[in-house]
Amino acid sequence: MTYAIRDGRLVDPDGNPFLSLGLNHTDETALKFPRSVDVWRERYGSRQSWIRDGVVADLRGWGFNTLGWTSEYVAGGWGEALDWFGDPIDLKHSEQWSAAELRGAGMPYVAQVRVAEIEDWNGHPAFRPLDDDFADWCDHLGRAIAAEHADSPDLLGYFLVDIPAWLPHASGRDFAELVGLDTAARERKLYDVASRYYETIATAIRRYDPHHLILGDRFNGNKGIPEPVLRAMAPHVDTLSVQYFTEPTDESRRRMHDDLARWRAQCGDKPVIVADVGNWTPTELNPHREGLPDHAARGADYGAAMEALLDEPWFAGWHWCGYVENTGGRGWGLKDPWDEPYRPLTDAITEHNRRAAAYRKEN
Repeated sequence: MTYAIRDGRLVDPDGNPFLSLGLNHTDETALKFPRSVDVWRERYGSRQSWIRDGVVADLRGWGFNTLGWTSEYVAGGWGEALDWFGDPIDLKHSEQWSAAELRGAGMPYVAQVRVAEIEDWNGHPAFRPLDDDFADWCDHLGRAIAAEHADSPDLLGYFLVDIPAWLPHASGRDFAELVGLDTAARERKLYDVASRYYETIATAIRRYDPHHLILGDRFNGNKGIPEPVLRAMAPHVDTLSVQYFTEPTDESRRRMHDDLARWRAQCGDKPVIVADVGNWTPTELNPHREGLPDHAARGADYGAAMEALLDEPWFAGWHWCGYVENTGGRGWGLKDPWDEPYRPLTDAITEHNRRAAAYRKEN
């Protein structure tokens, strides 16, 4: 038995309603700077110990039930990262956890299949032809990744590309079939390109793992999602996965709800995973970060934003960004750079997570 979609809802292997409460960006190198490496050595001393006694223990203690997208932002122009229509940025990320590490965590998890290097944050995107070589590449990904997880009882499913540039990329690069087209012509051709992309990778994944969910690309909801892409992916993936960062206002939260409801209707009424969401406040090492006034306010905002979706049966997941605060400019970890939880935040998150999980089981 695996996680599945039943009557438009995400259910666990026992058939019970399941709300995936995930934590993203779990990378231990945030604790290995000179300022904190002694903490790392004293508390953990090895990656295996850190996964068991740090990550997994924290997730369970805080009411999370899913190990999310594990790669962490480590370098690049973070100050411009949210200006997706401006000059191209080039962010650097750590490697994903290995299949053995994900499976060994002993809790629900997601795996990533990086189909194409076409992320919005990628300053040098590679829009390669979707030809026979692309099919061979996808088959390789199926063998290399899906075959490693096919018999896992804990795998929730496979994410594809992190915020892919289905809208024009800031660099000006694009799929060959779309280059030079005006807006209307690009919109018409986009469906064919996206159909080939999704059909090819979905066929490859299901060749090696026919049972687990394909969670789709992690769309950039704050930039928008073209309708032709949503229609094209509908036959091939099981959920709509969207990153969406709200302002701390009721209006912004309603807009998130309405956007997600509209997009899911355009892709065949898929369940929705909010694949990356977060908030921030100034901290000791990130004093420049504008945002909420303190960590207690972050905790309140966490609950209010989730509450905007909780009554919807199609709401399937809420994956938070991120774990240990890094020095790249985010300023929004659940722990400080010395591995201490921001208690006003984590205490609130624990309460919200447990309430949300219980509510989903009953509704």
